[in-house]
Amino acid sequence: MAVTISGIKKRIGLTLSGGGFRAAAFHLGVMQKLRELNLLDQIDLLSCVSGGSIAGAHLALNWGKPDALQALDKYLATKSIAVSSVIGGLLDPFATRLDKLAESYDAHRFGGAKLHQLQAGPRIYLNATNLATGNMFFFVAGAGLATEMGEYELGVVNAEQFSLARAVAASSAFPPVFPPLKLTHRDYTPAGDIEYVTLADGGIYDNLGVNPTLRARNQLDYVIVSDAGKPFVNDATPTESGAIVLKASLDIMMEQIRGLEFDRLDYRHKAGAGPKPLWFSIDSTRGQAQDGDAVFASAIGTNLKALSDAERKVLARHAGALVESRIKWYAPELLAT
Repeated sequence: MAVTISGIKKRIGLTLSGGGFRAAAFHLGVMQKLRELNLLDQIDLLSCVSGGSIAGAHLALNWGKPDALQALDKYLATKSIAVSSVIGGLLDPFATRLDKLAESYDAHRFGGAKLHQLQAGPRIYLNATNLATGNMFFFVAGAGLATEMGEYELGVVNAEQFSLARAVAASSAFPPVFPPLKLTHRDYTPAGDIEYVTLADGGIYDNLGVNPTLRARNQLDYVIVSDAGKPFVNDATPTESGAIVLKASLDIMMEQIRGLEFDRLDYRHKAGAGPKPLWFSIDSTRGQAQDGDAVFASAIGTNLKALSDAERKVLARHAGALVESRIKWYAPELLAT
């Protein structure tokens, strides 16, 4: 894939953050703009988290299909899956809410696909959080390379026959709405050393999906970071409730991690040990297409409910304007290819 600049091949990565259907629609806007700029087909690596995994897995499974982006837009406009998954998990004694989430993904988006079916597209990481070790757990496929799942501490195993829907469900299992995905040694051999592992939303560890883009084995020259997560906002009436303080504390910690990840990207690049970062967040006003787009887009809920025409229109317009402006300002050489 790779772009050629001054006769030298350059590799581009794209990270797709968490944030429910809002994130998936925002990332769809990024994809639409990259296609318009003749860059989408040049992406070498996708690193996806939670809602970003919905968009990224769809793109990878349908790589090269002319109607791929339109199909994703239709899905985000017509399916509300969180409520049905929760109810289904409560009523079915033989399935969890996460099982129902995976079934919904399979029925309406992935059609029973296995991870090995992503081979024709770019290298893709679907990232989750391993609650047994505290590490990022990844499902990786594509680019004609090995299809694997695992993490650096426990190791990786072949994952060719692992369900794509289950991988995306693990990546988007945000607590407490969905329980984690349990893997025993039958699915993941190293789990036998500690009985089993449980995988929760990848956003717990890294909601931006930055980690795979910094691995030497992926050899990226540029990384576009699409951040559609929940931005922290000032609260004029902060809580005095002990119970709500826990949620507020988690929001503050997530904001700190988000800032540190951006700094990490910047410092690694300046040290010559990482790709050139081009990042933007959903609450960015610099580069927005119309006044108010950032505010409107940021106010949309980060759940798995169908989005209205107005919501999808603003999310796509806002994301497209932000990615185009960052490329023009910081990497205009990509537009000359």
